[in-house]
Amino acid sequence: MNRDTLSIITAIIVGITIVAATSCSKDHDGMNMANIDYPAAYVVNGASNTISVIRLSDNTVTETISLNGATFPHHIYISPLKSKLAVAITGTDLSGGHGGHGGSVAGQKIQIIDAVTGMIDKEIAVAELPHNAVFNPSGTELWVPQGNETQGTVLIYNANDWSLASTINVGRMPSEVTFSVDGSMVFVANTMDATVSVINPVDKTVLATIAVGEDPVGAWPASNGKMYVDNETDQTISEIDVNIRTVTATIALGFKPGYAAYNSSNSELWVSDATNGQVKYYVFTGGVWTLAGNITTGADAHAIAFAENGSIAYVTNQGANTVSVINVANHAVVKTINVGEKPNGIVTNQ
Repeated sequence: MNRDTLSIITAIIVGITIVAATSCSKDHDGMNMANIDYPAAYVVNGASNTISVIRLSDNTVTETISLNGATFPHHIYISPLKSKLAVAITGTDLSGGHGGHGGSVAGQKIQIIDAVTGMIDKEIAVAELPHNAVFNPSGTELWVPQGNETQGTVLIYNANDWSLASTINVGRMPSEVTFSVDGSMVFVANTMDATVSVINPVDKTVLATIAVGEDPVGAWPASNGKMYVDNETDQTISEIDVNIRTVTATIALGFKPGYAAYNSSNSELWVSDATNGQVKYYVFTGGVWTLAGNITTGADAHAIAFAENGSIAYVTNQGANTVSVINVANHAVVKTINVGEKPNGIVTNQ
């Protein structure tokens, strides 16, 4: 084999290697189709204005979905049939905290995205800051909070044609709206009022307004019949019993919480410590929640999602531009995945 032939063969091999390497992660602009037909996690990158798709079988980023010029996407939810994603486009950087944000900013909207193809199916313009958008348990409605300093509201859209069906008045500057695990109640964290509104999802009436800590951001659902409210400025977690709609415990943290998630496989409450780049986990012992340990993840740890029947946890680190993969059984970080800038919301299709 002469030198020229060897050079040509080498160039071909190098070219094939480059193509194979770059094909592992594909960029999509919300108009070109992907094919996410595998267990995946969807990570919203607030400063990159993209969604990173992580294949759960090997924890690699396989797709990057661009959000059609949207700015500062925030939290993400998936429909009950795992077919649609709802992403809140805030137009506002919420990574430093949620107090003092709200009102009208150009480009605020909700994007409905096909969970398999990554294509944007619908954009719903809204007048004020939408902290999130969540499907009801049947998938027939989409609930969207509207941050207003005088009168907060929740908008309810028909999921068949995205028409506005109802508007519910809640407290000032509502942030996250969530459903209890059993779907019987809706909870809205009223950040400026330090309260949580409890709504009957059937007749759309406010059943209770519960006082919690200062600057609540979300009431996060748990399989133990409770909701866990992260109070940013107060640096506490308020535990609310869904059935009696009362605060049953207050956990003093000593740090600013970013998110709270209950792991039913080992009955632990995980709270992201945005201040120190960790996740703290608590156990209920002797009638109180007690700190059991901490896991170092990355700067400004934020959202937590469990997969594989609760055995694996995924944590977005807004300040590190990474997602930490954690073995729940031994609380060890098994992998760190690079994603886009300021990752915040995360959801899986499992």
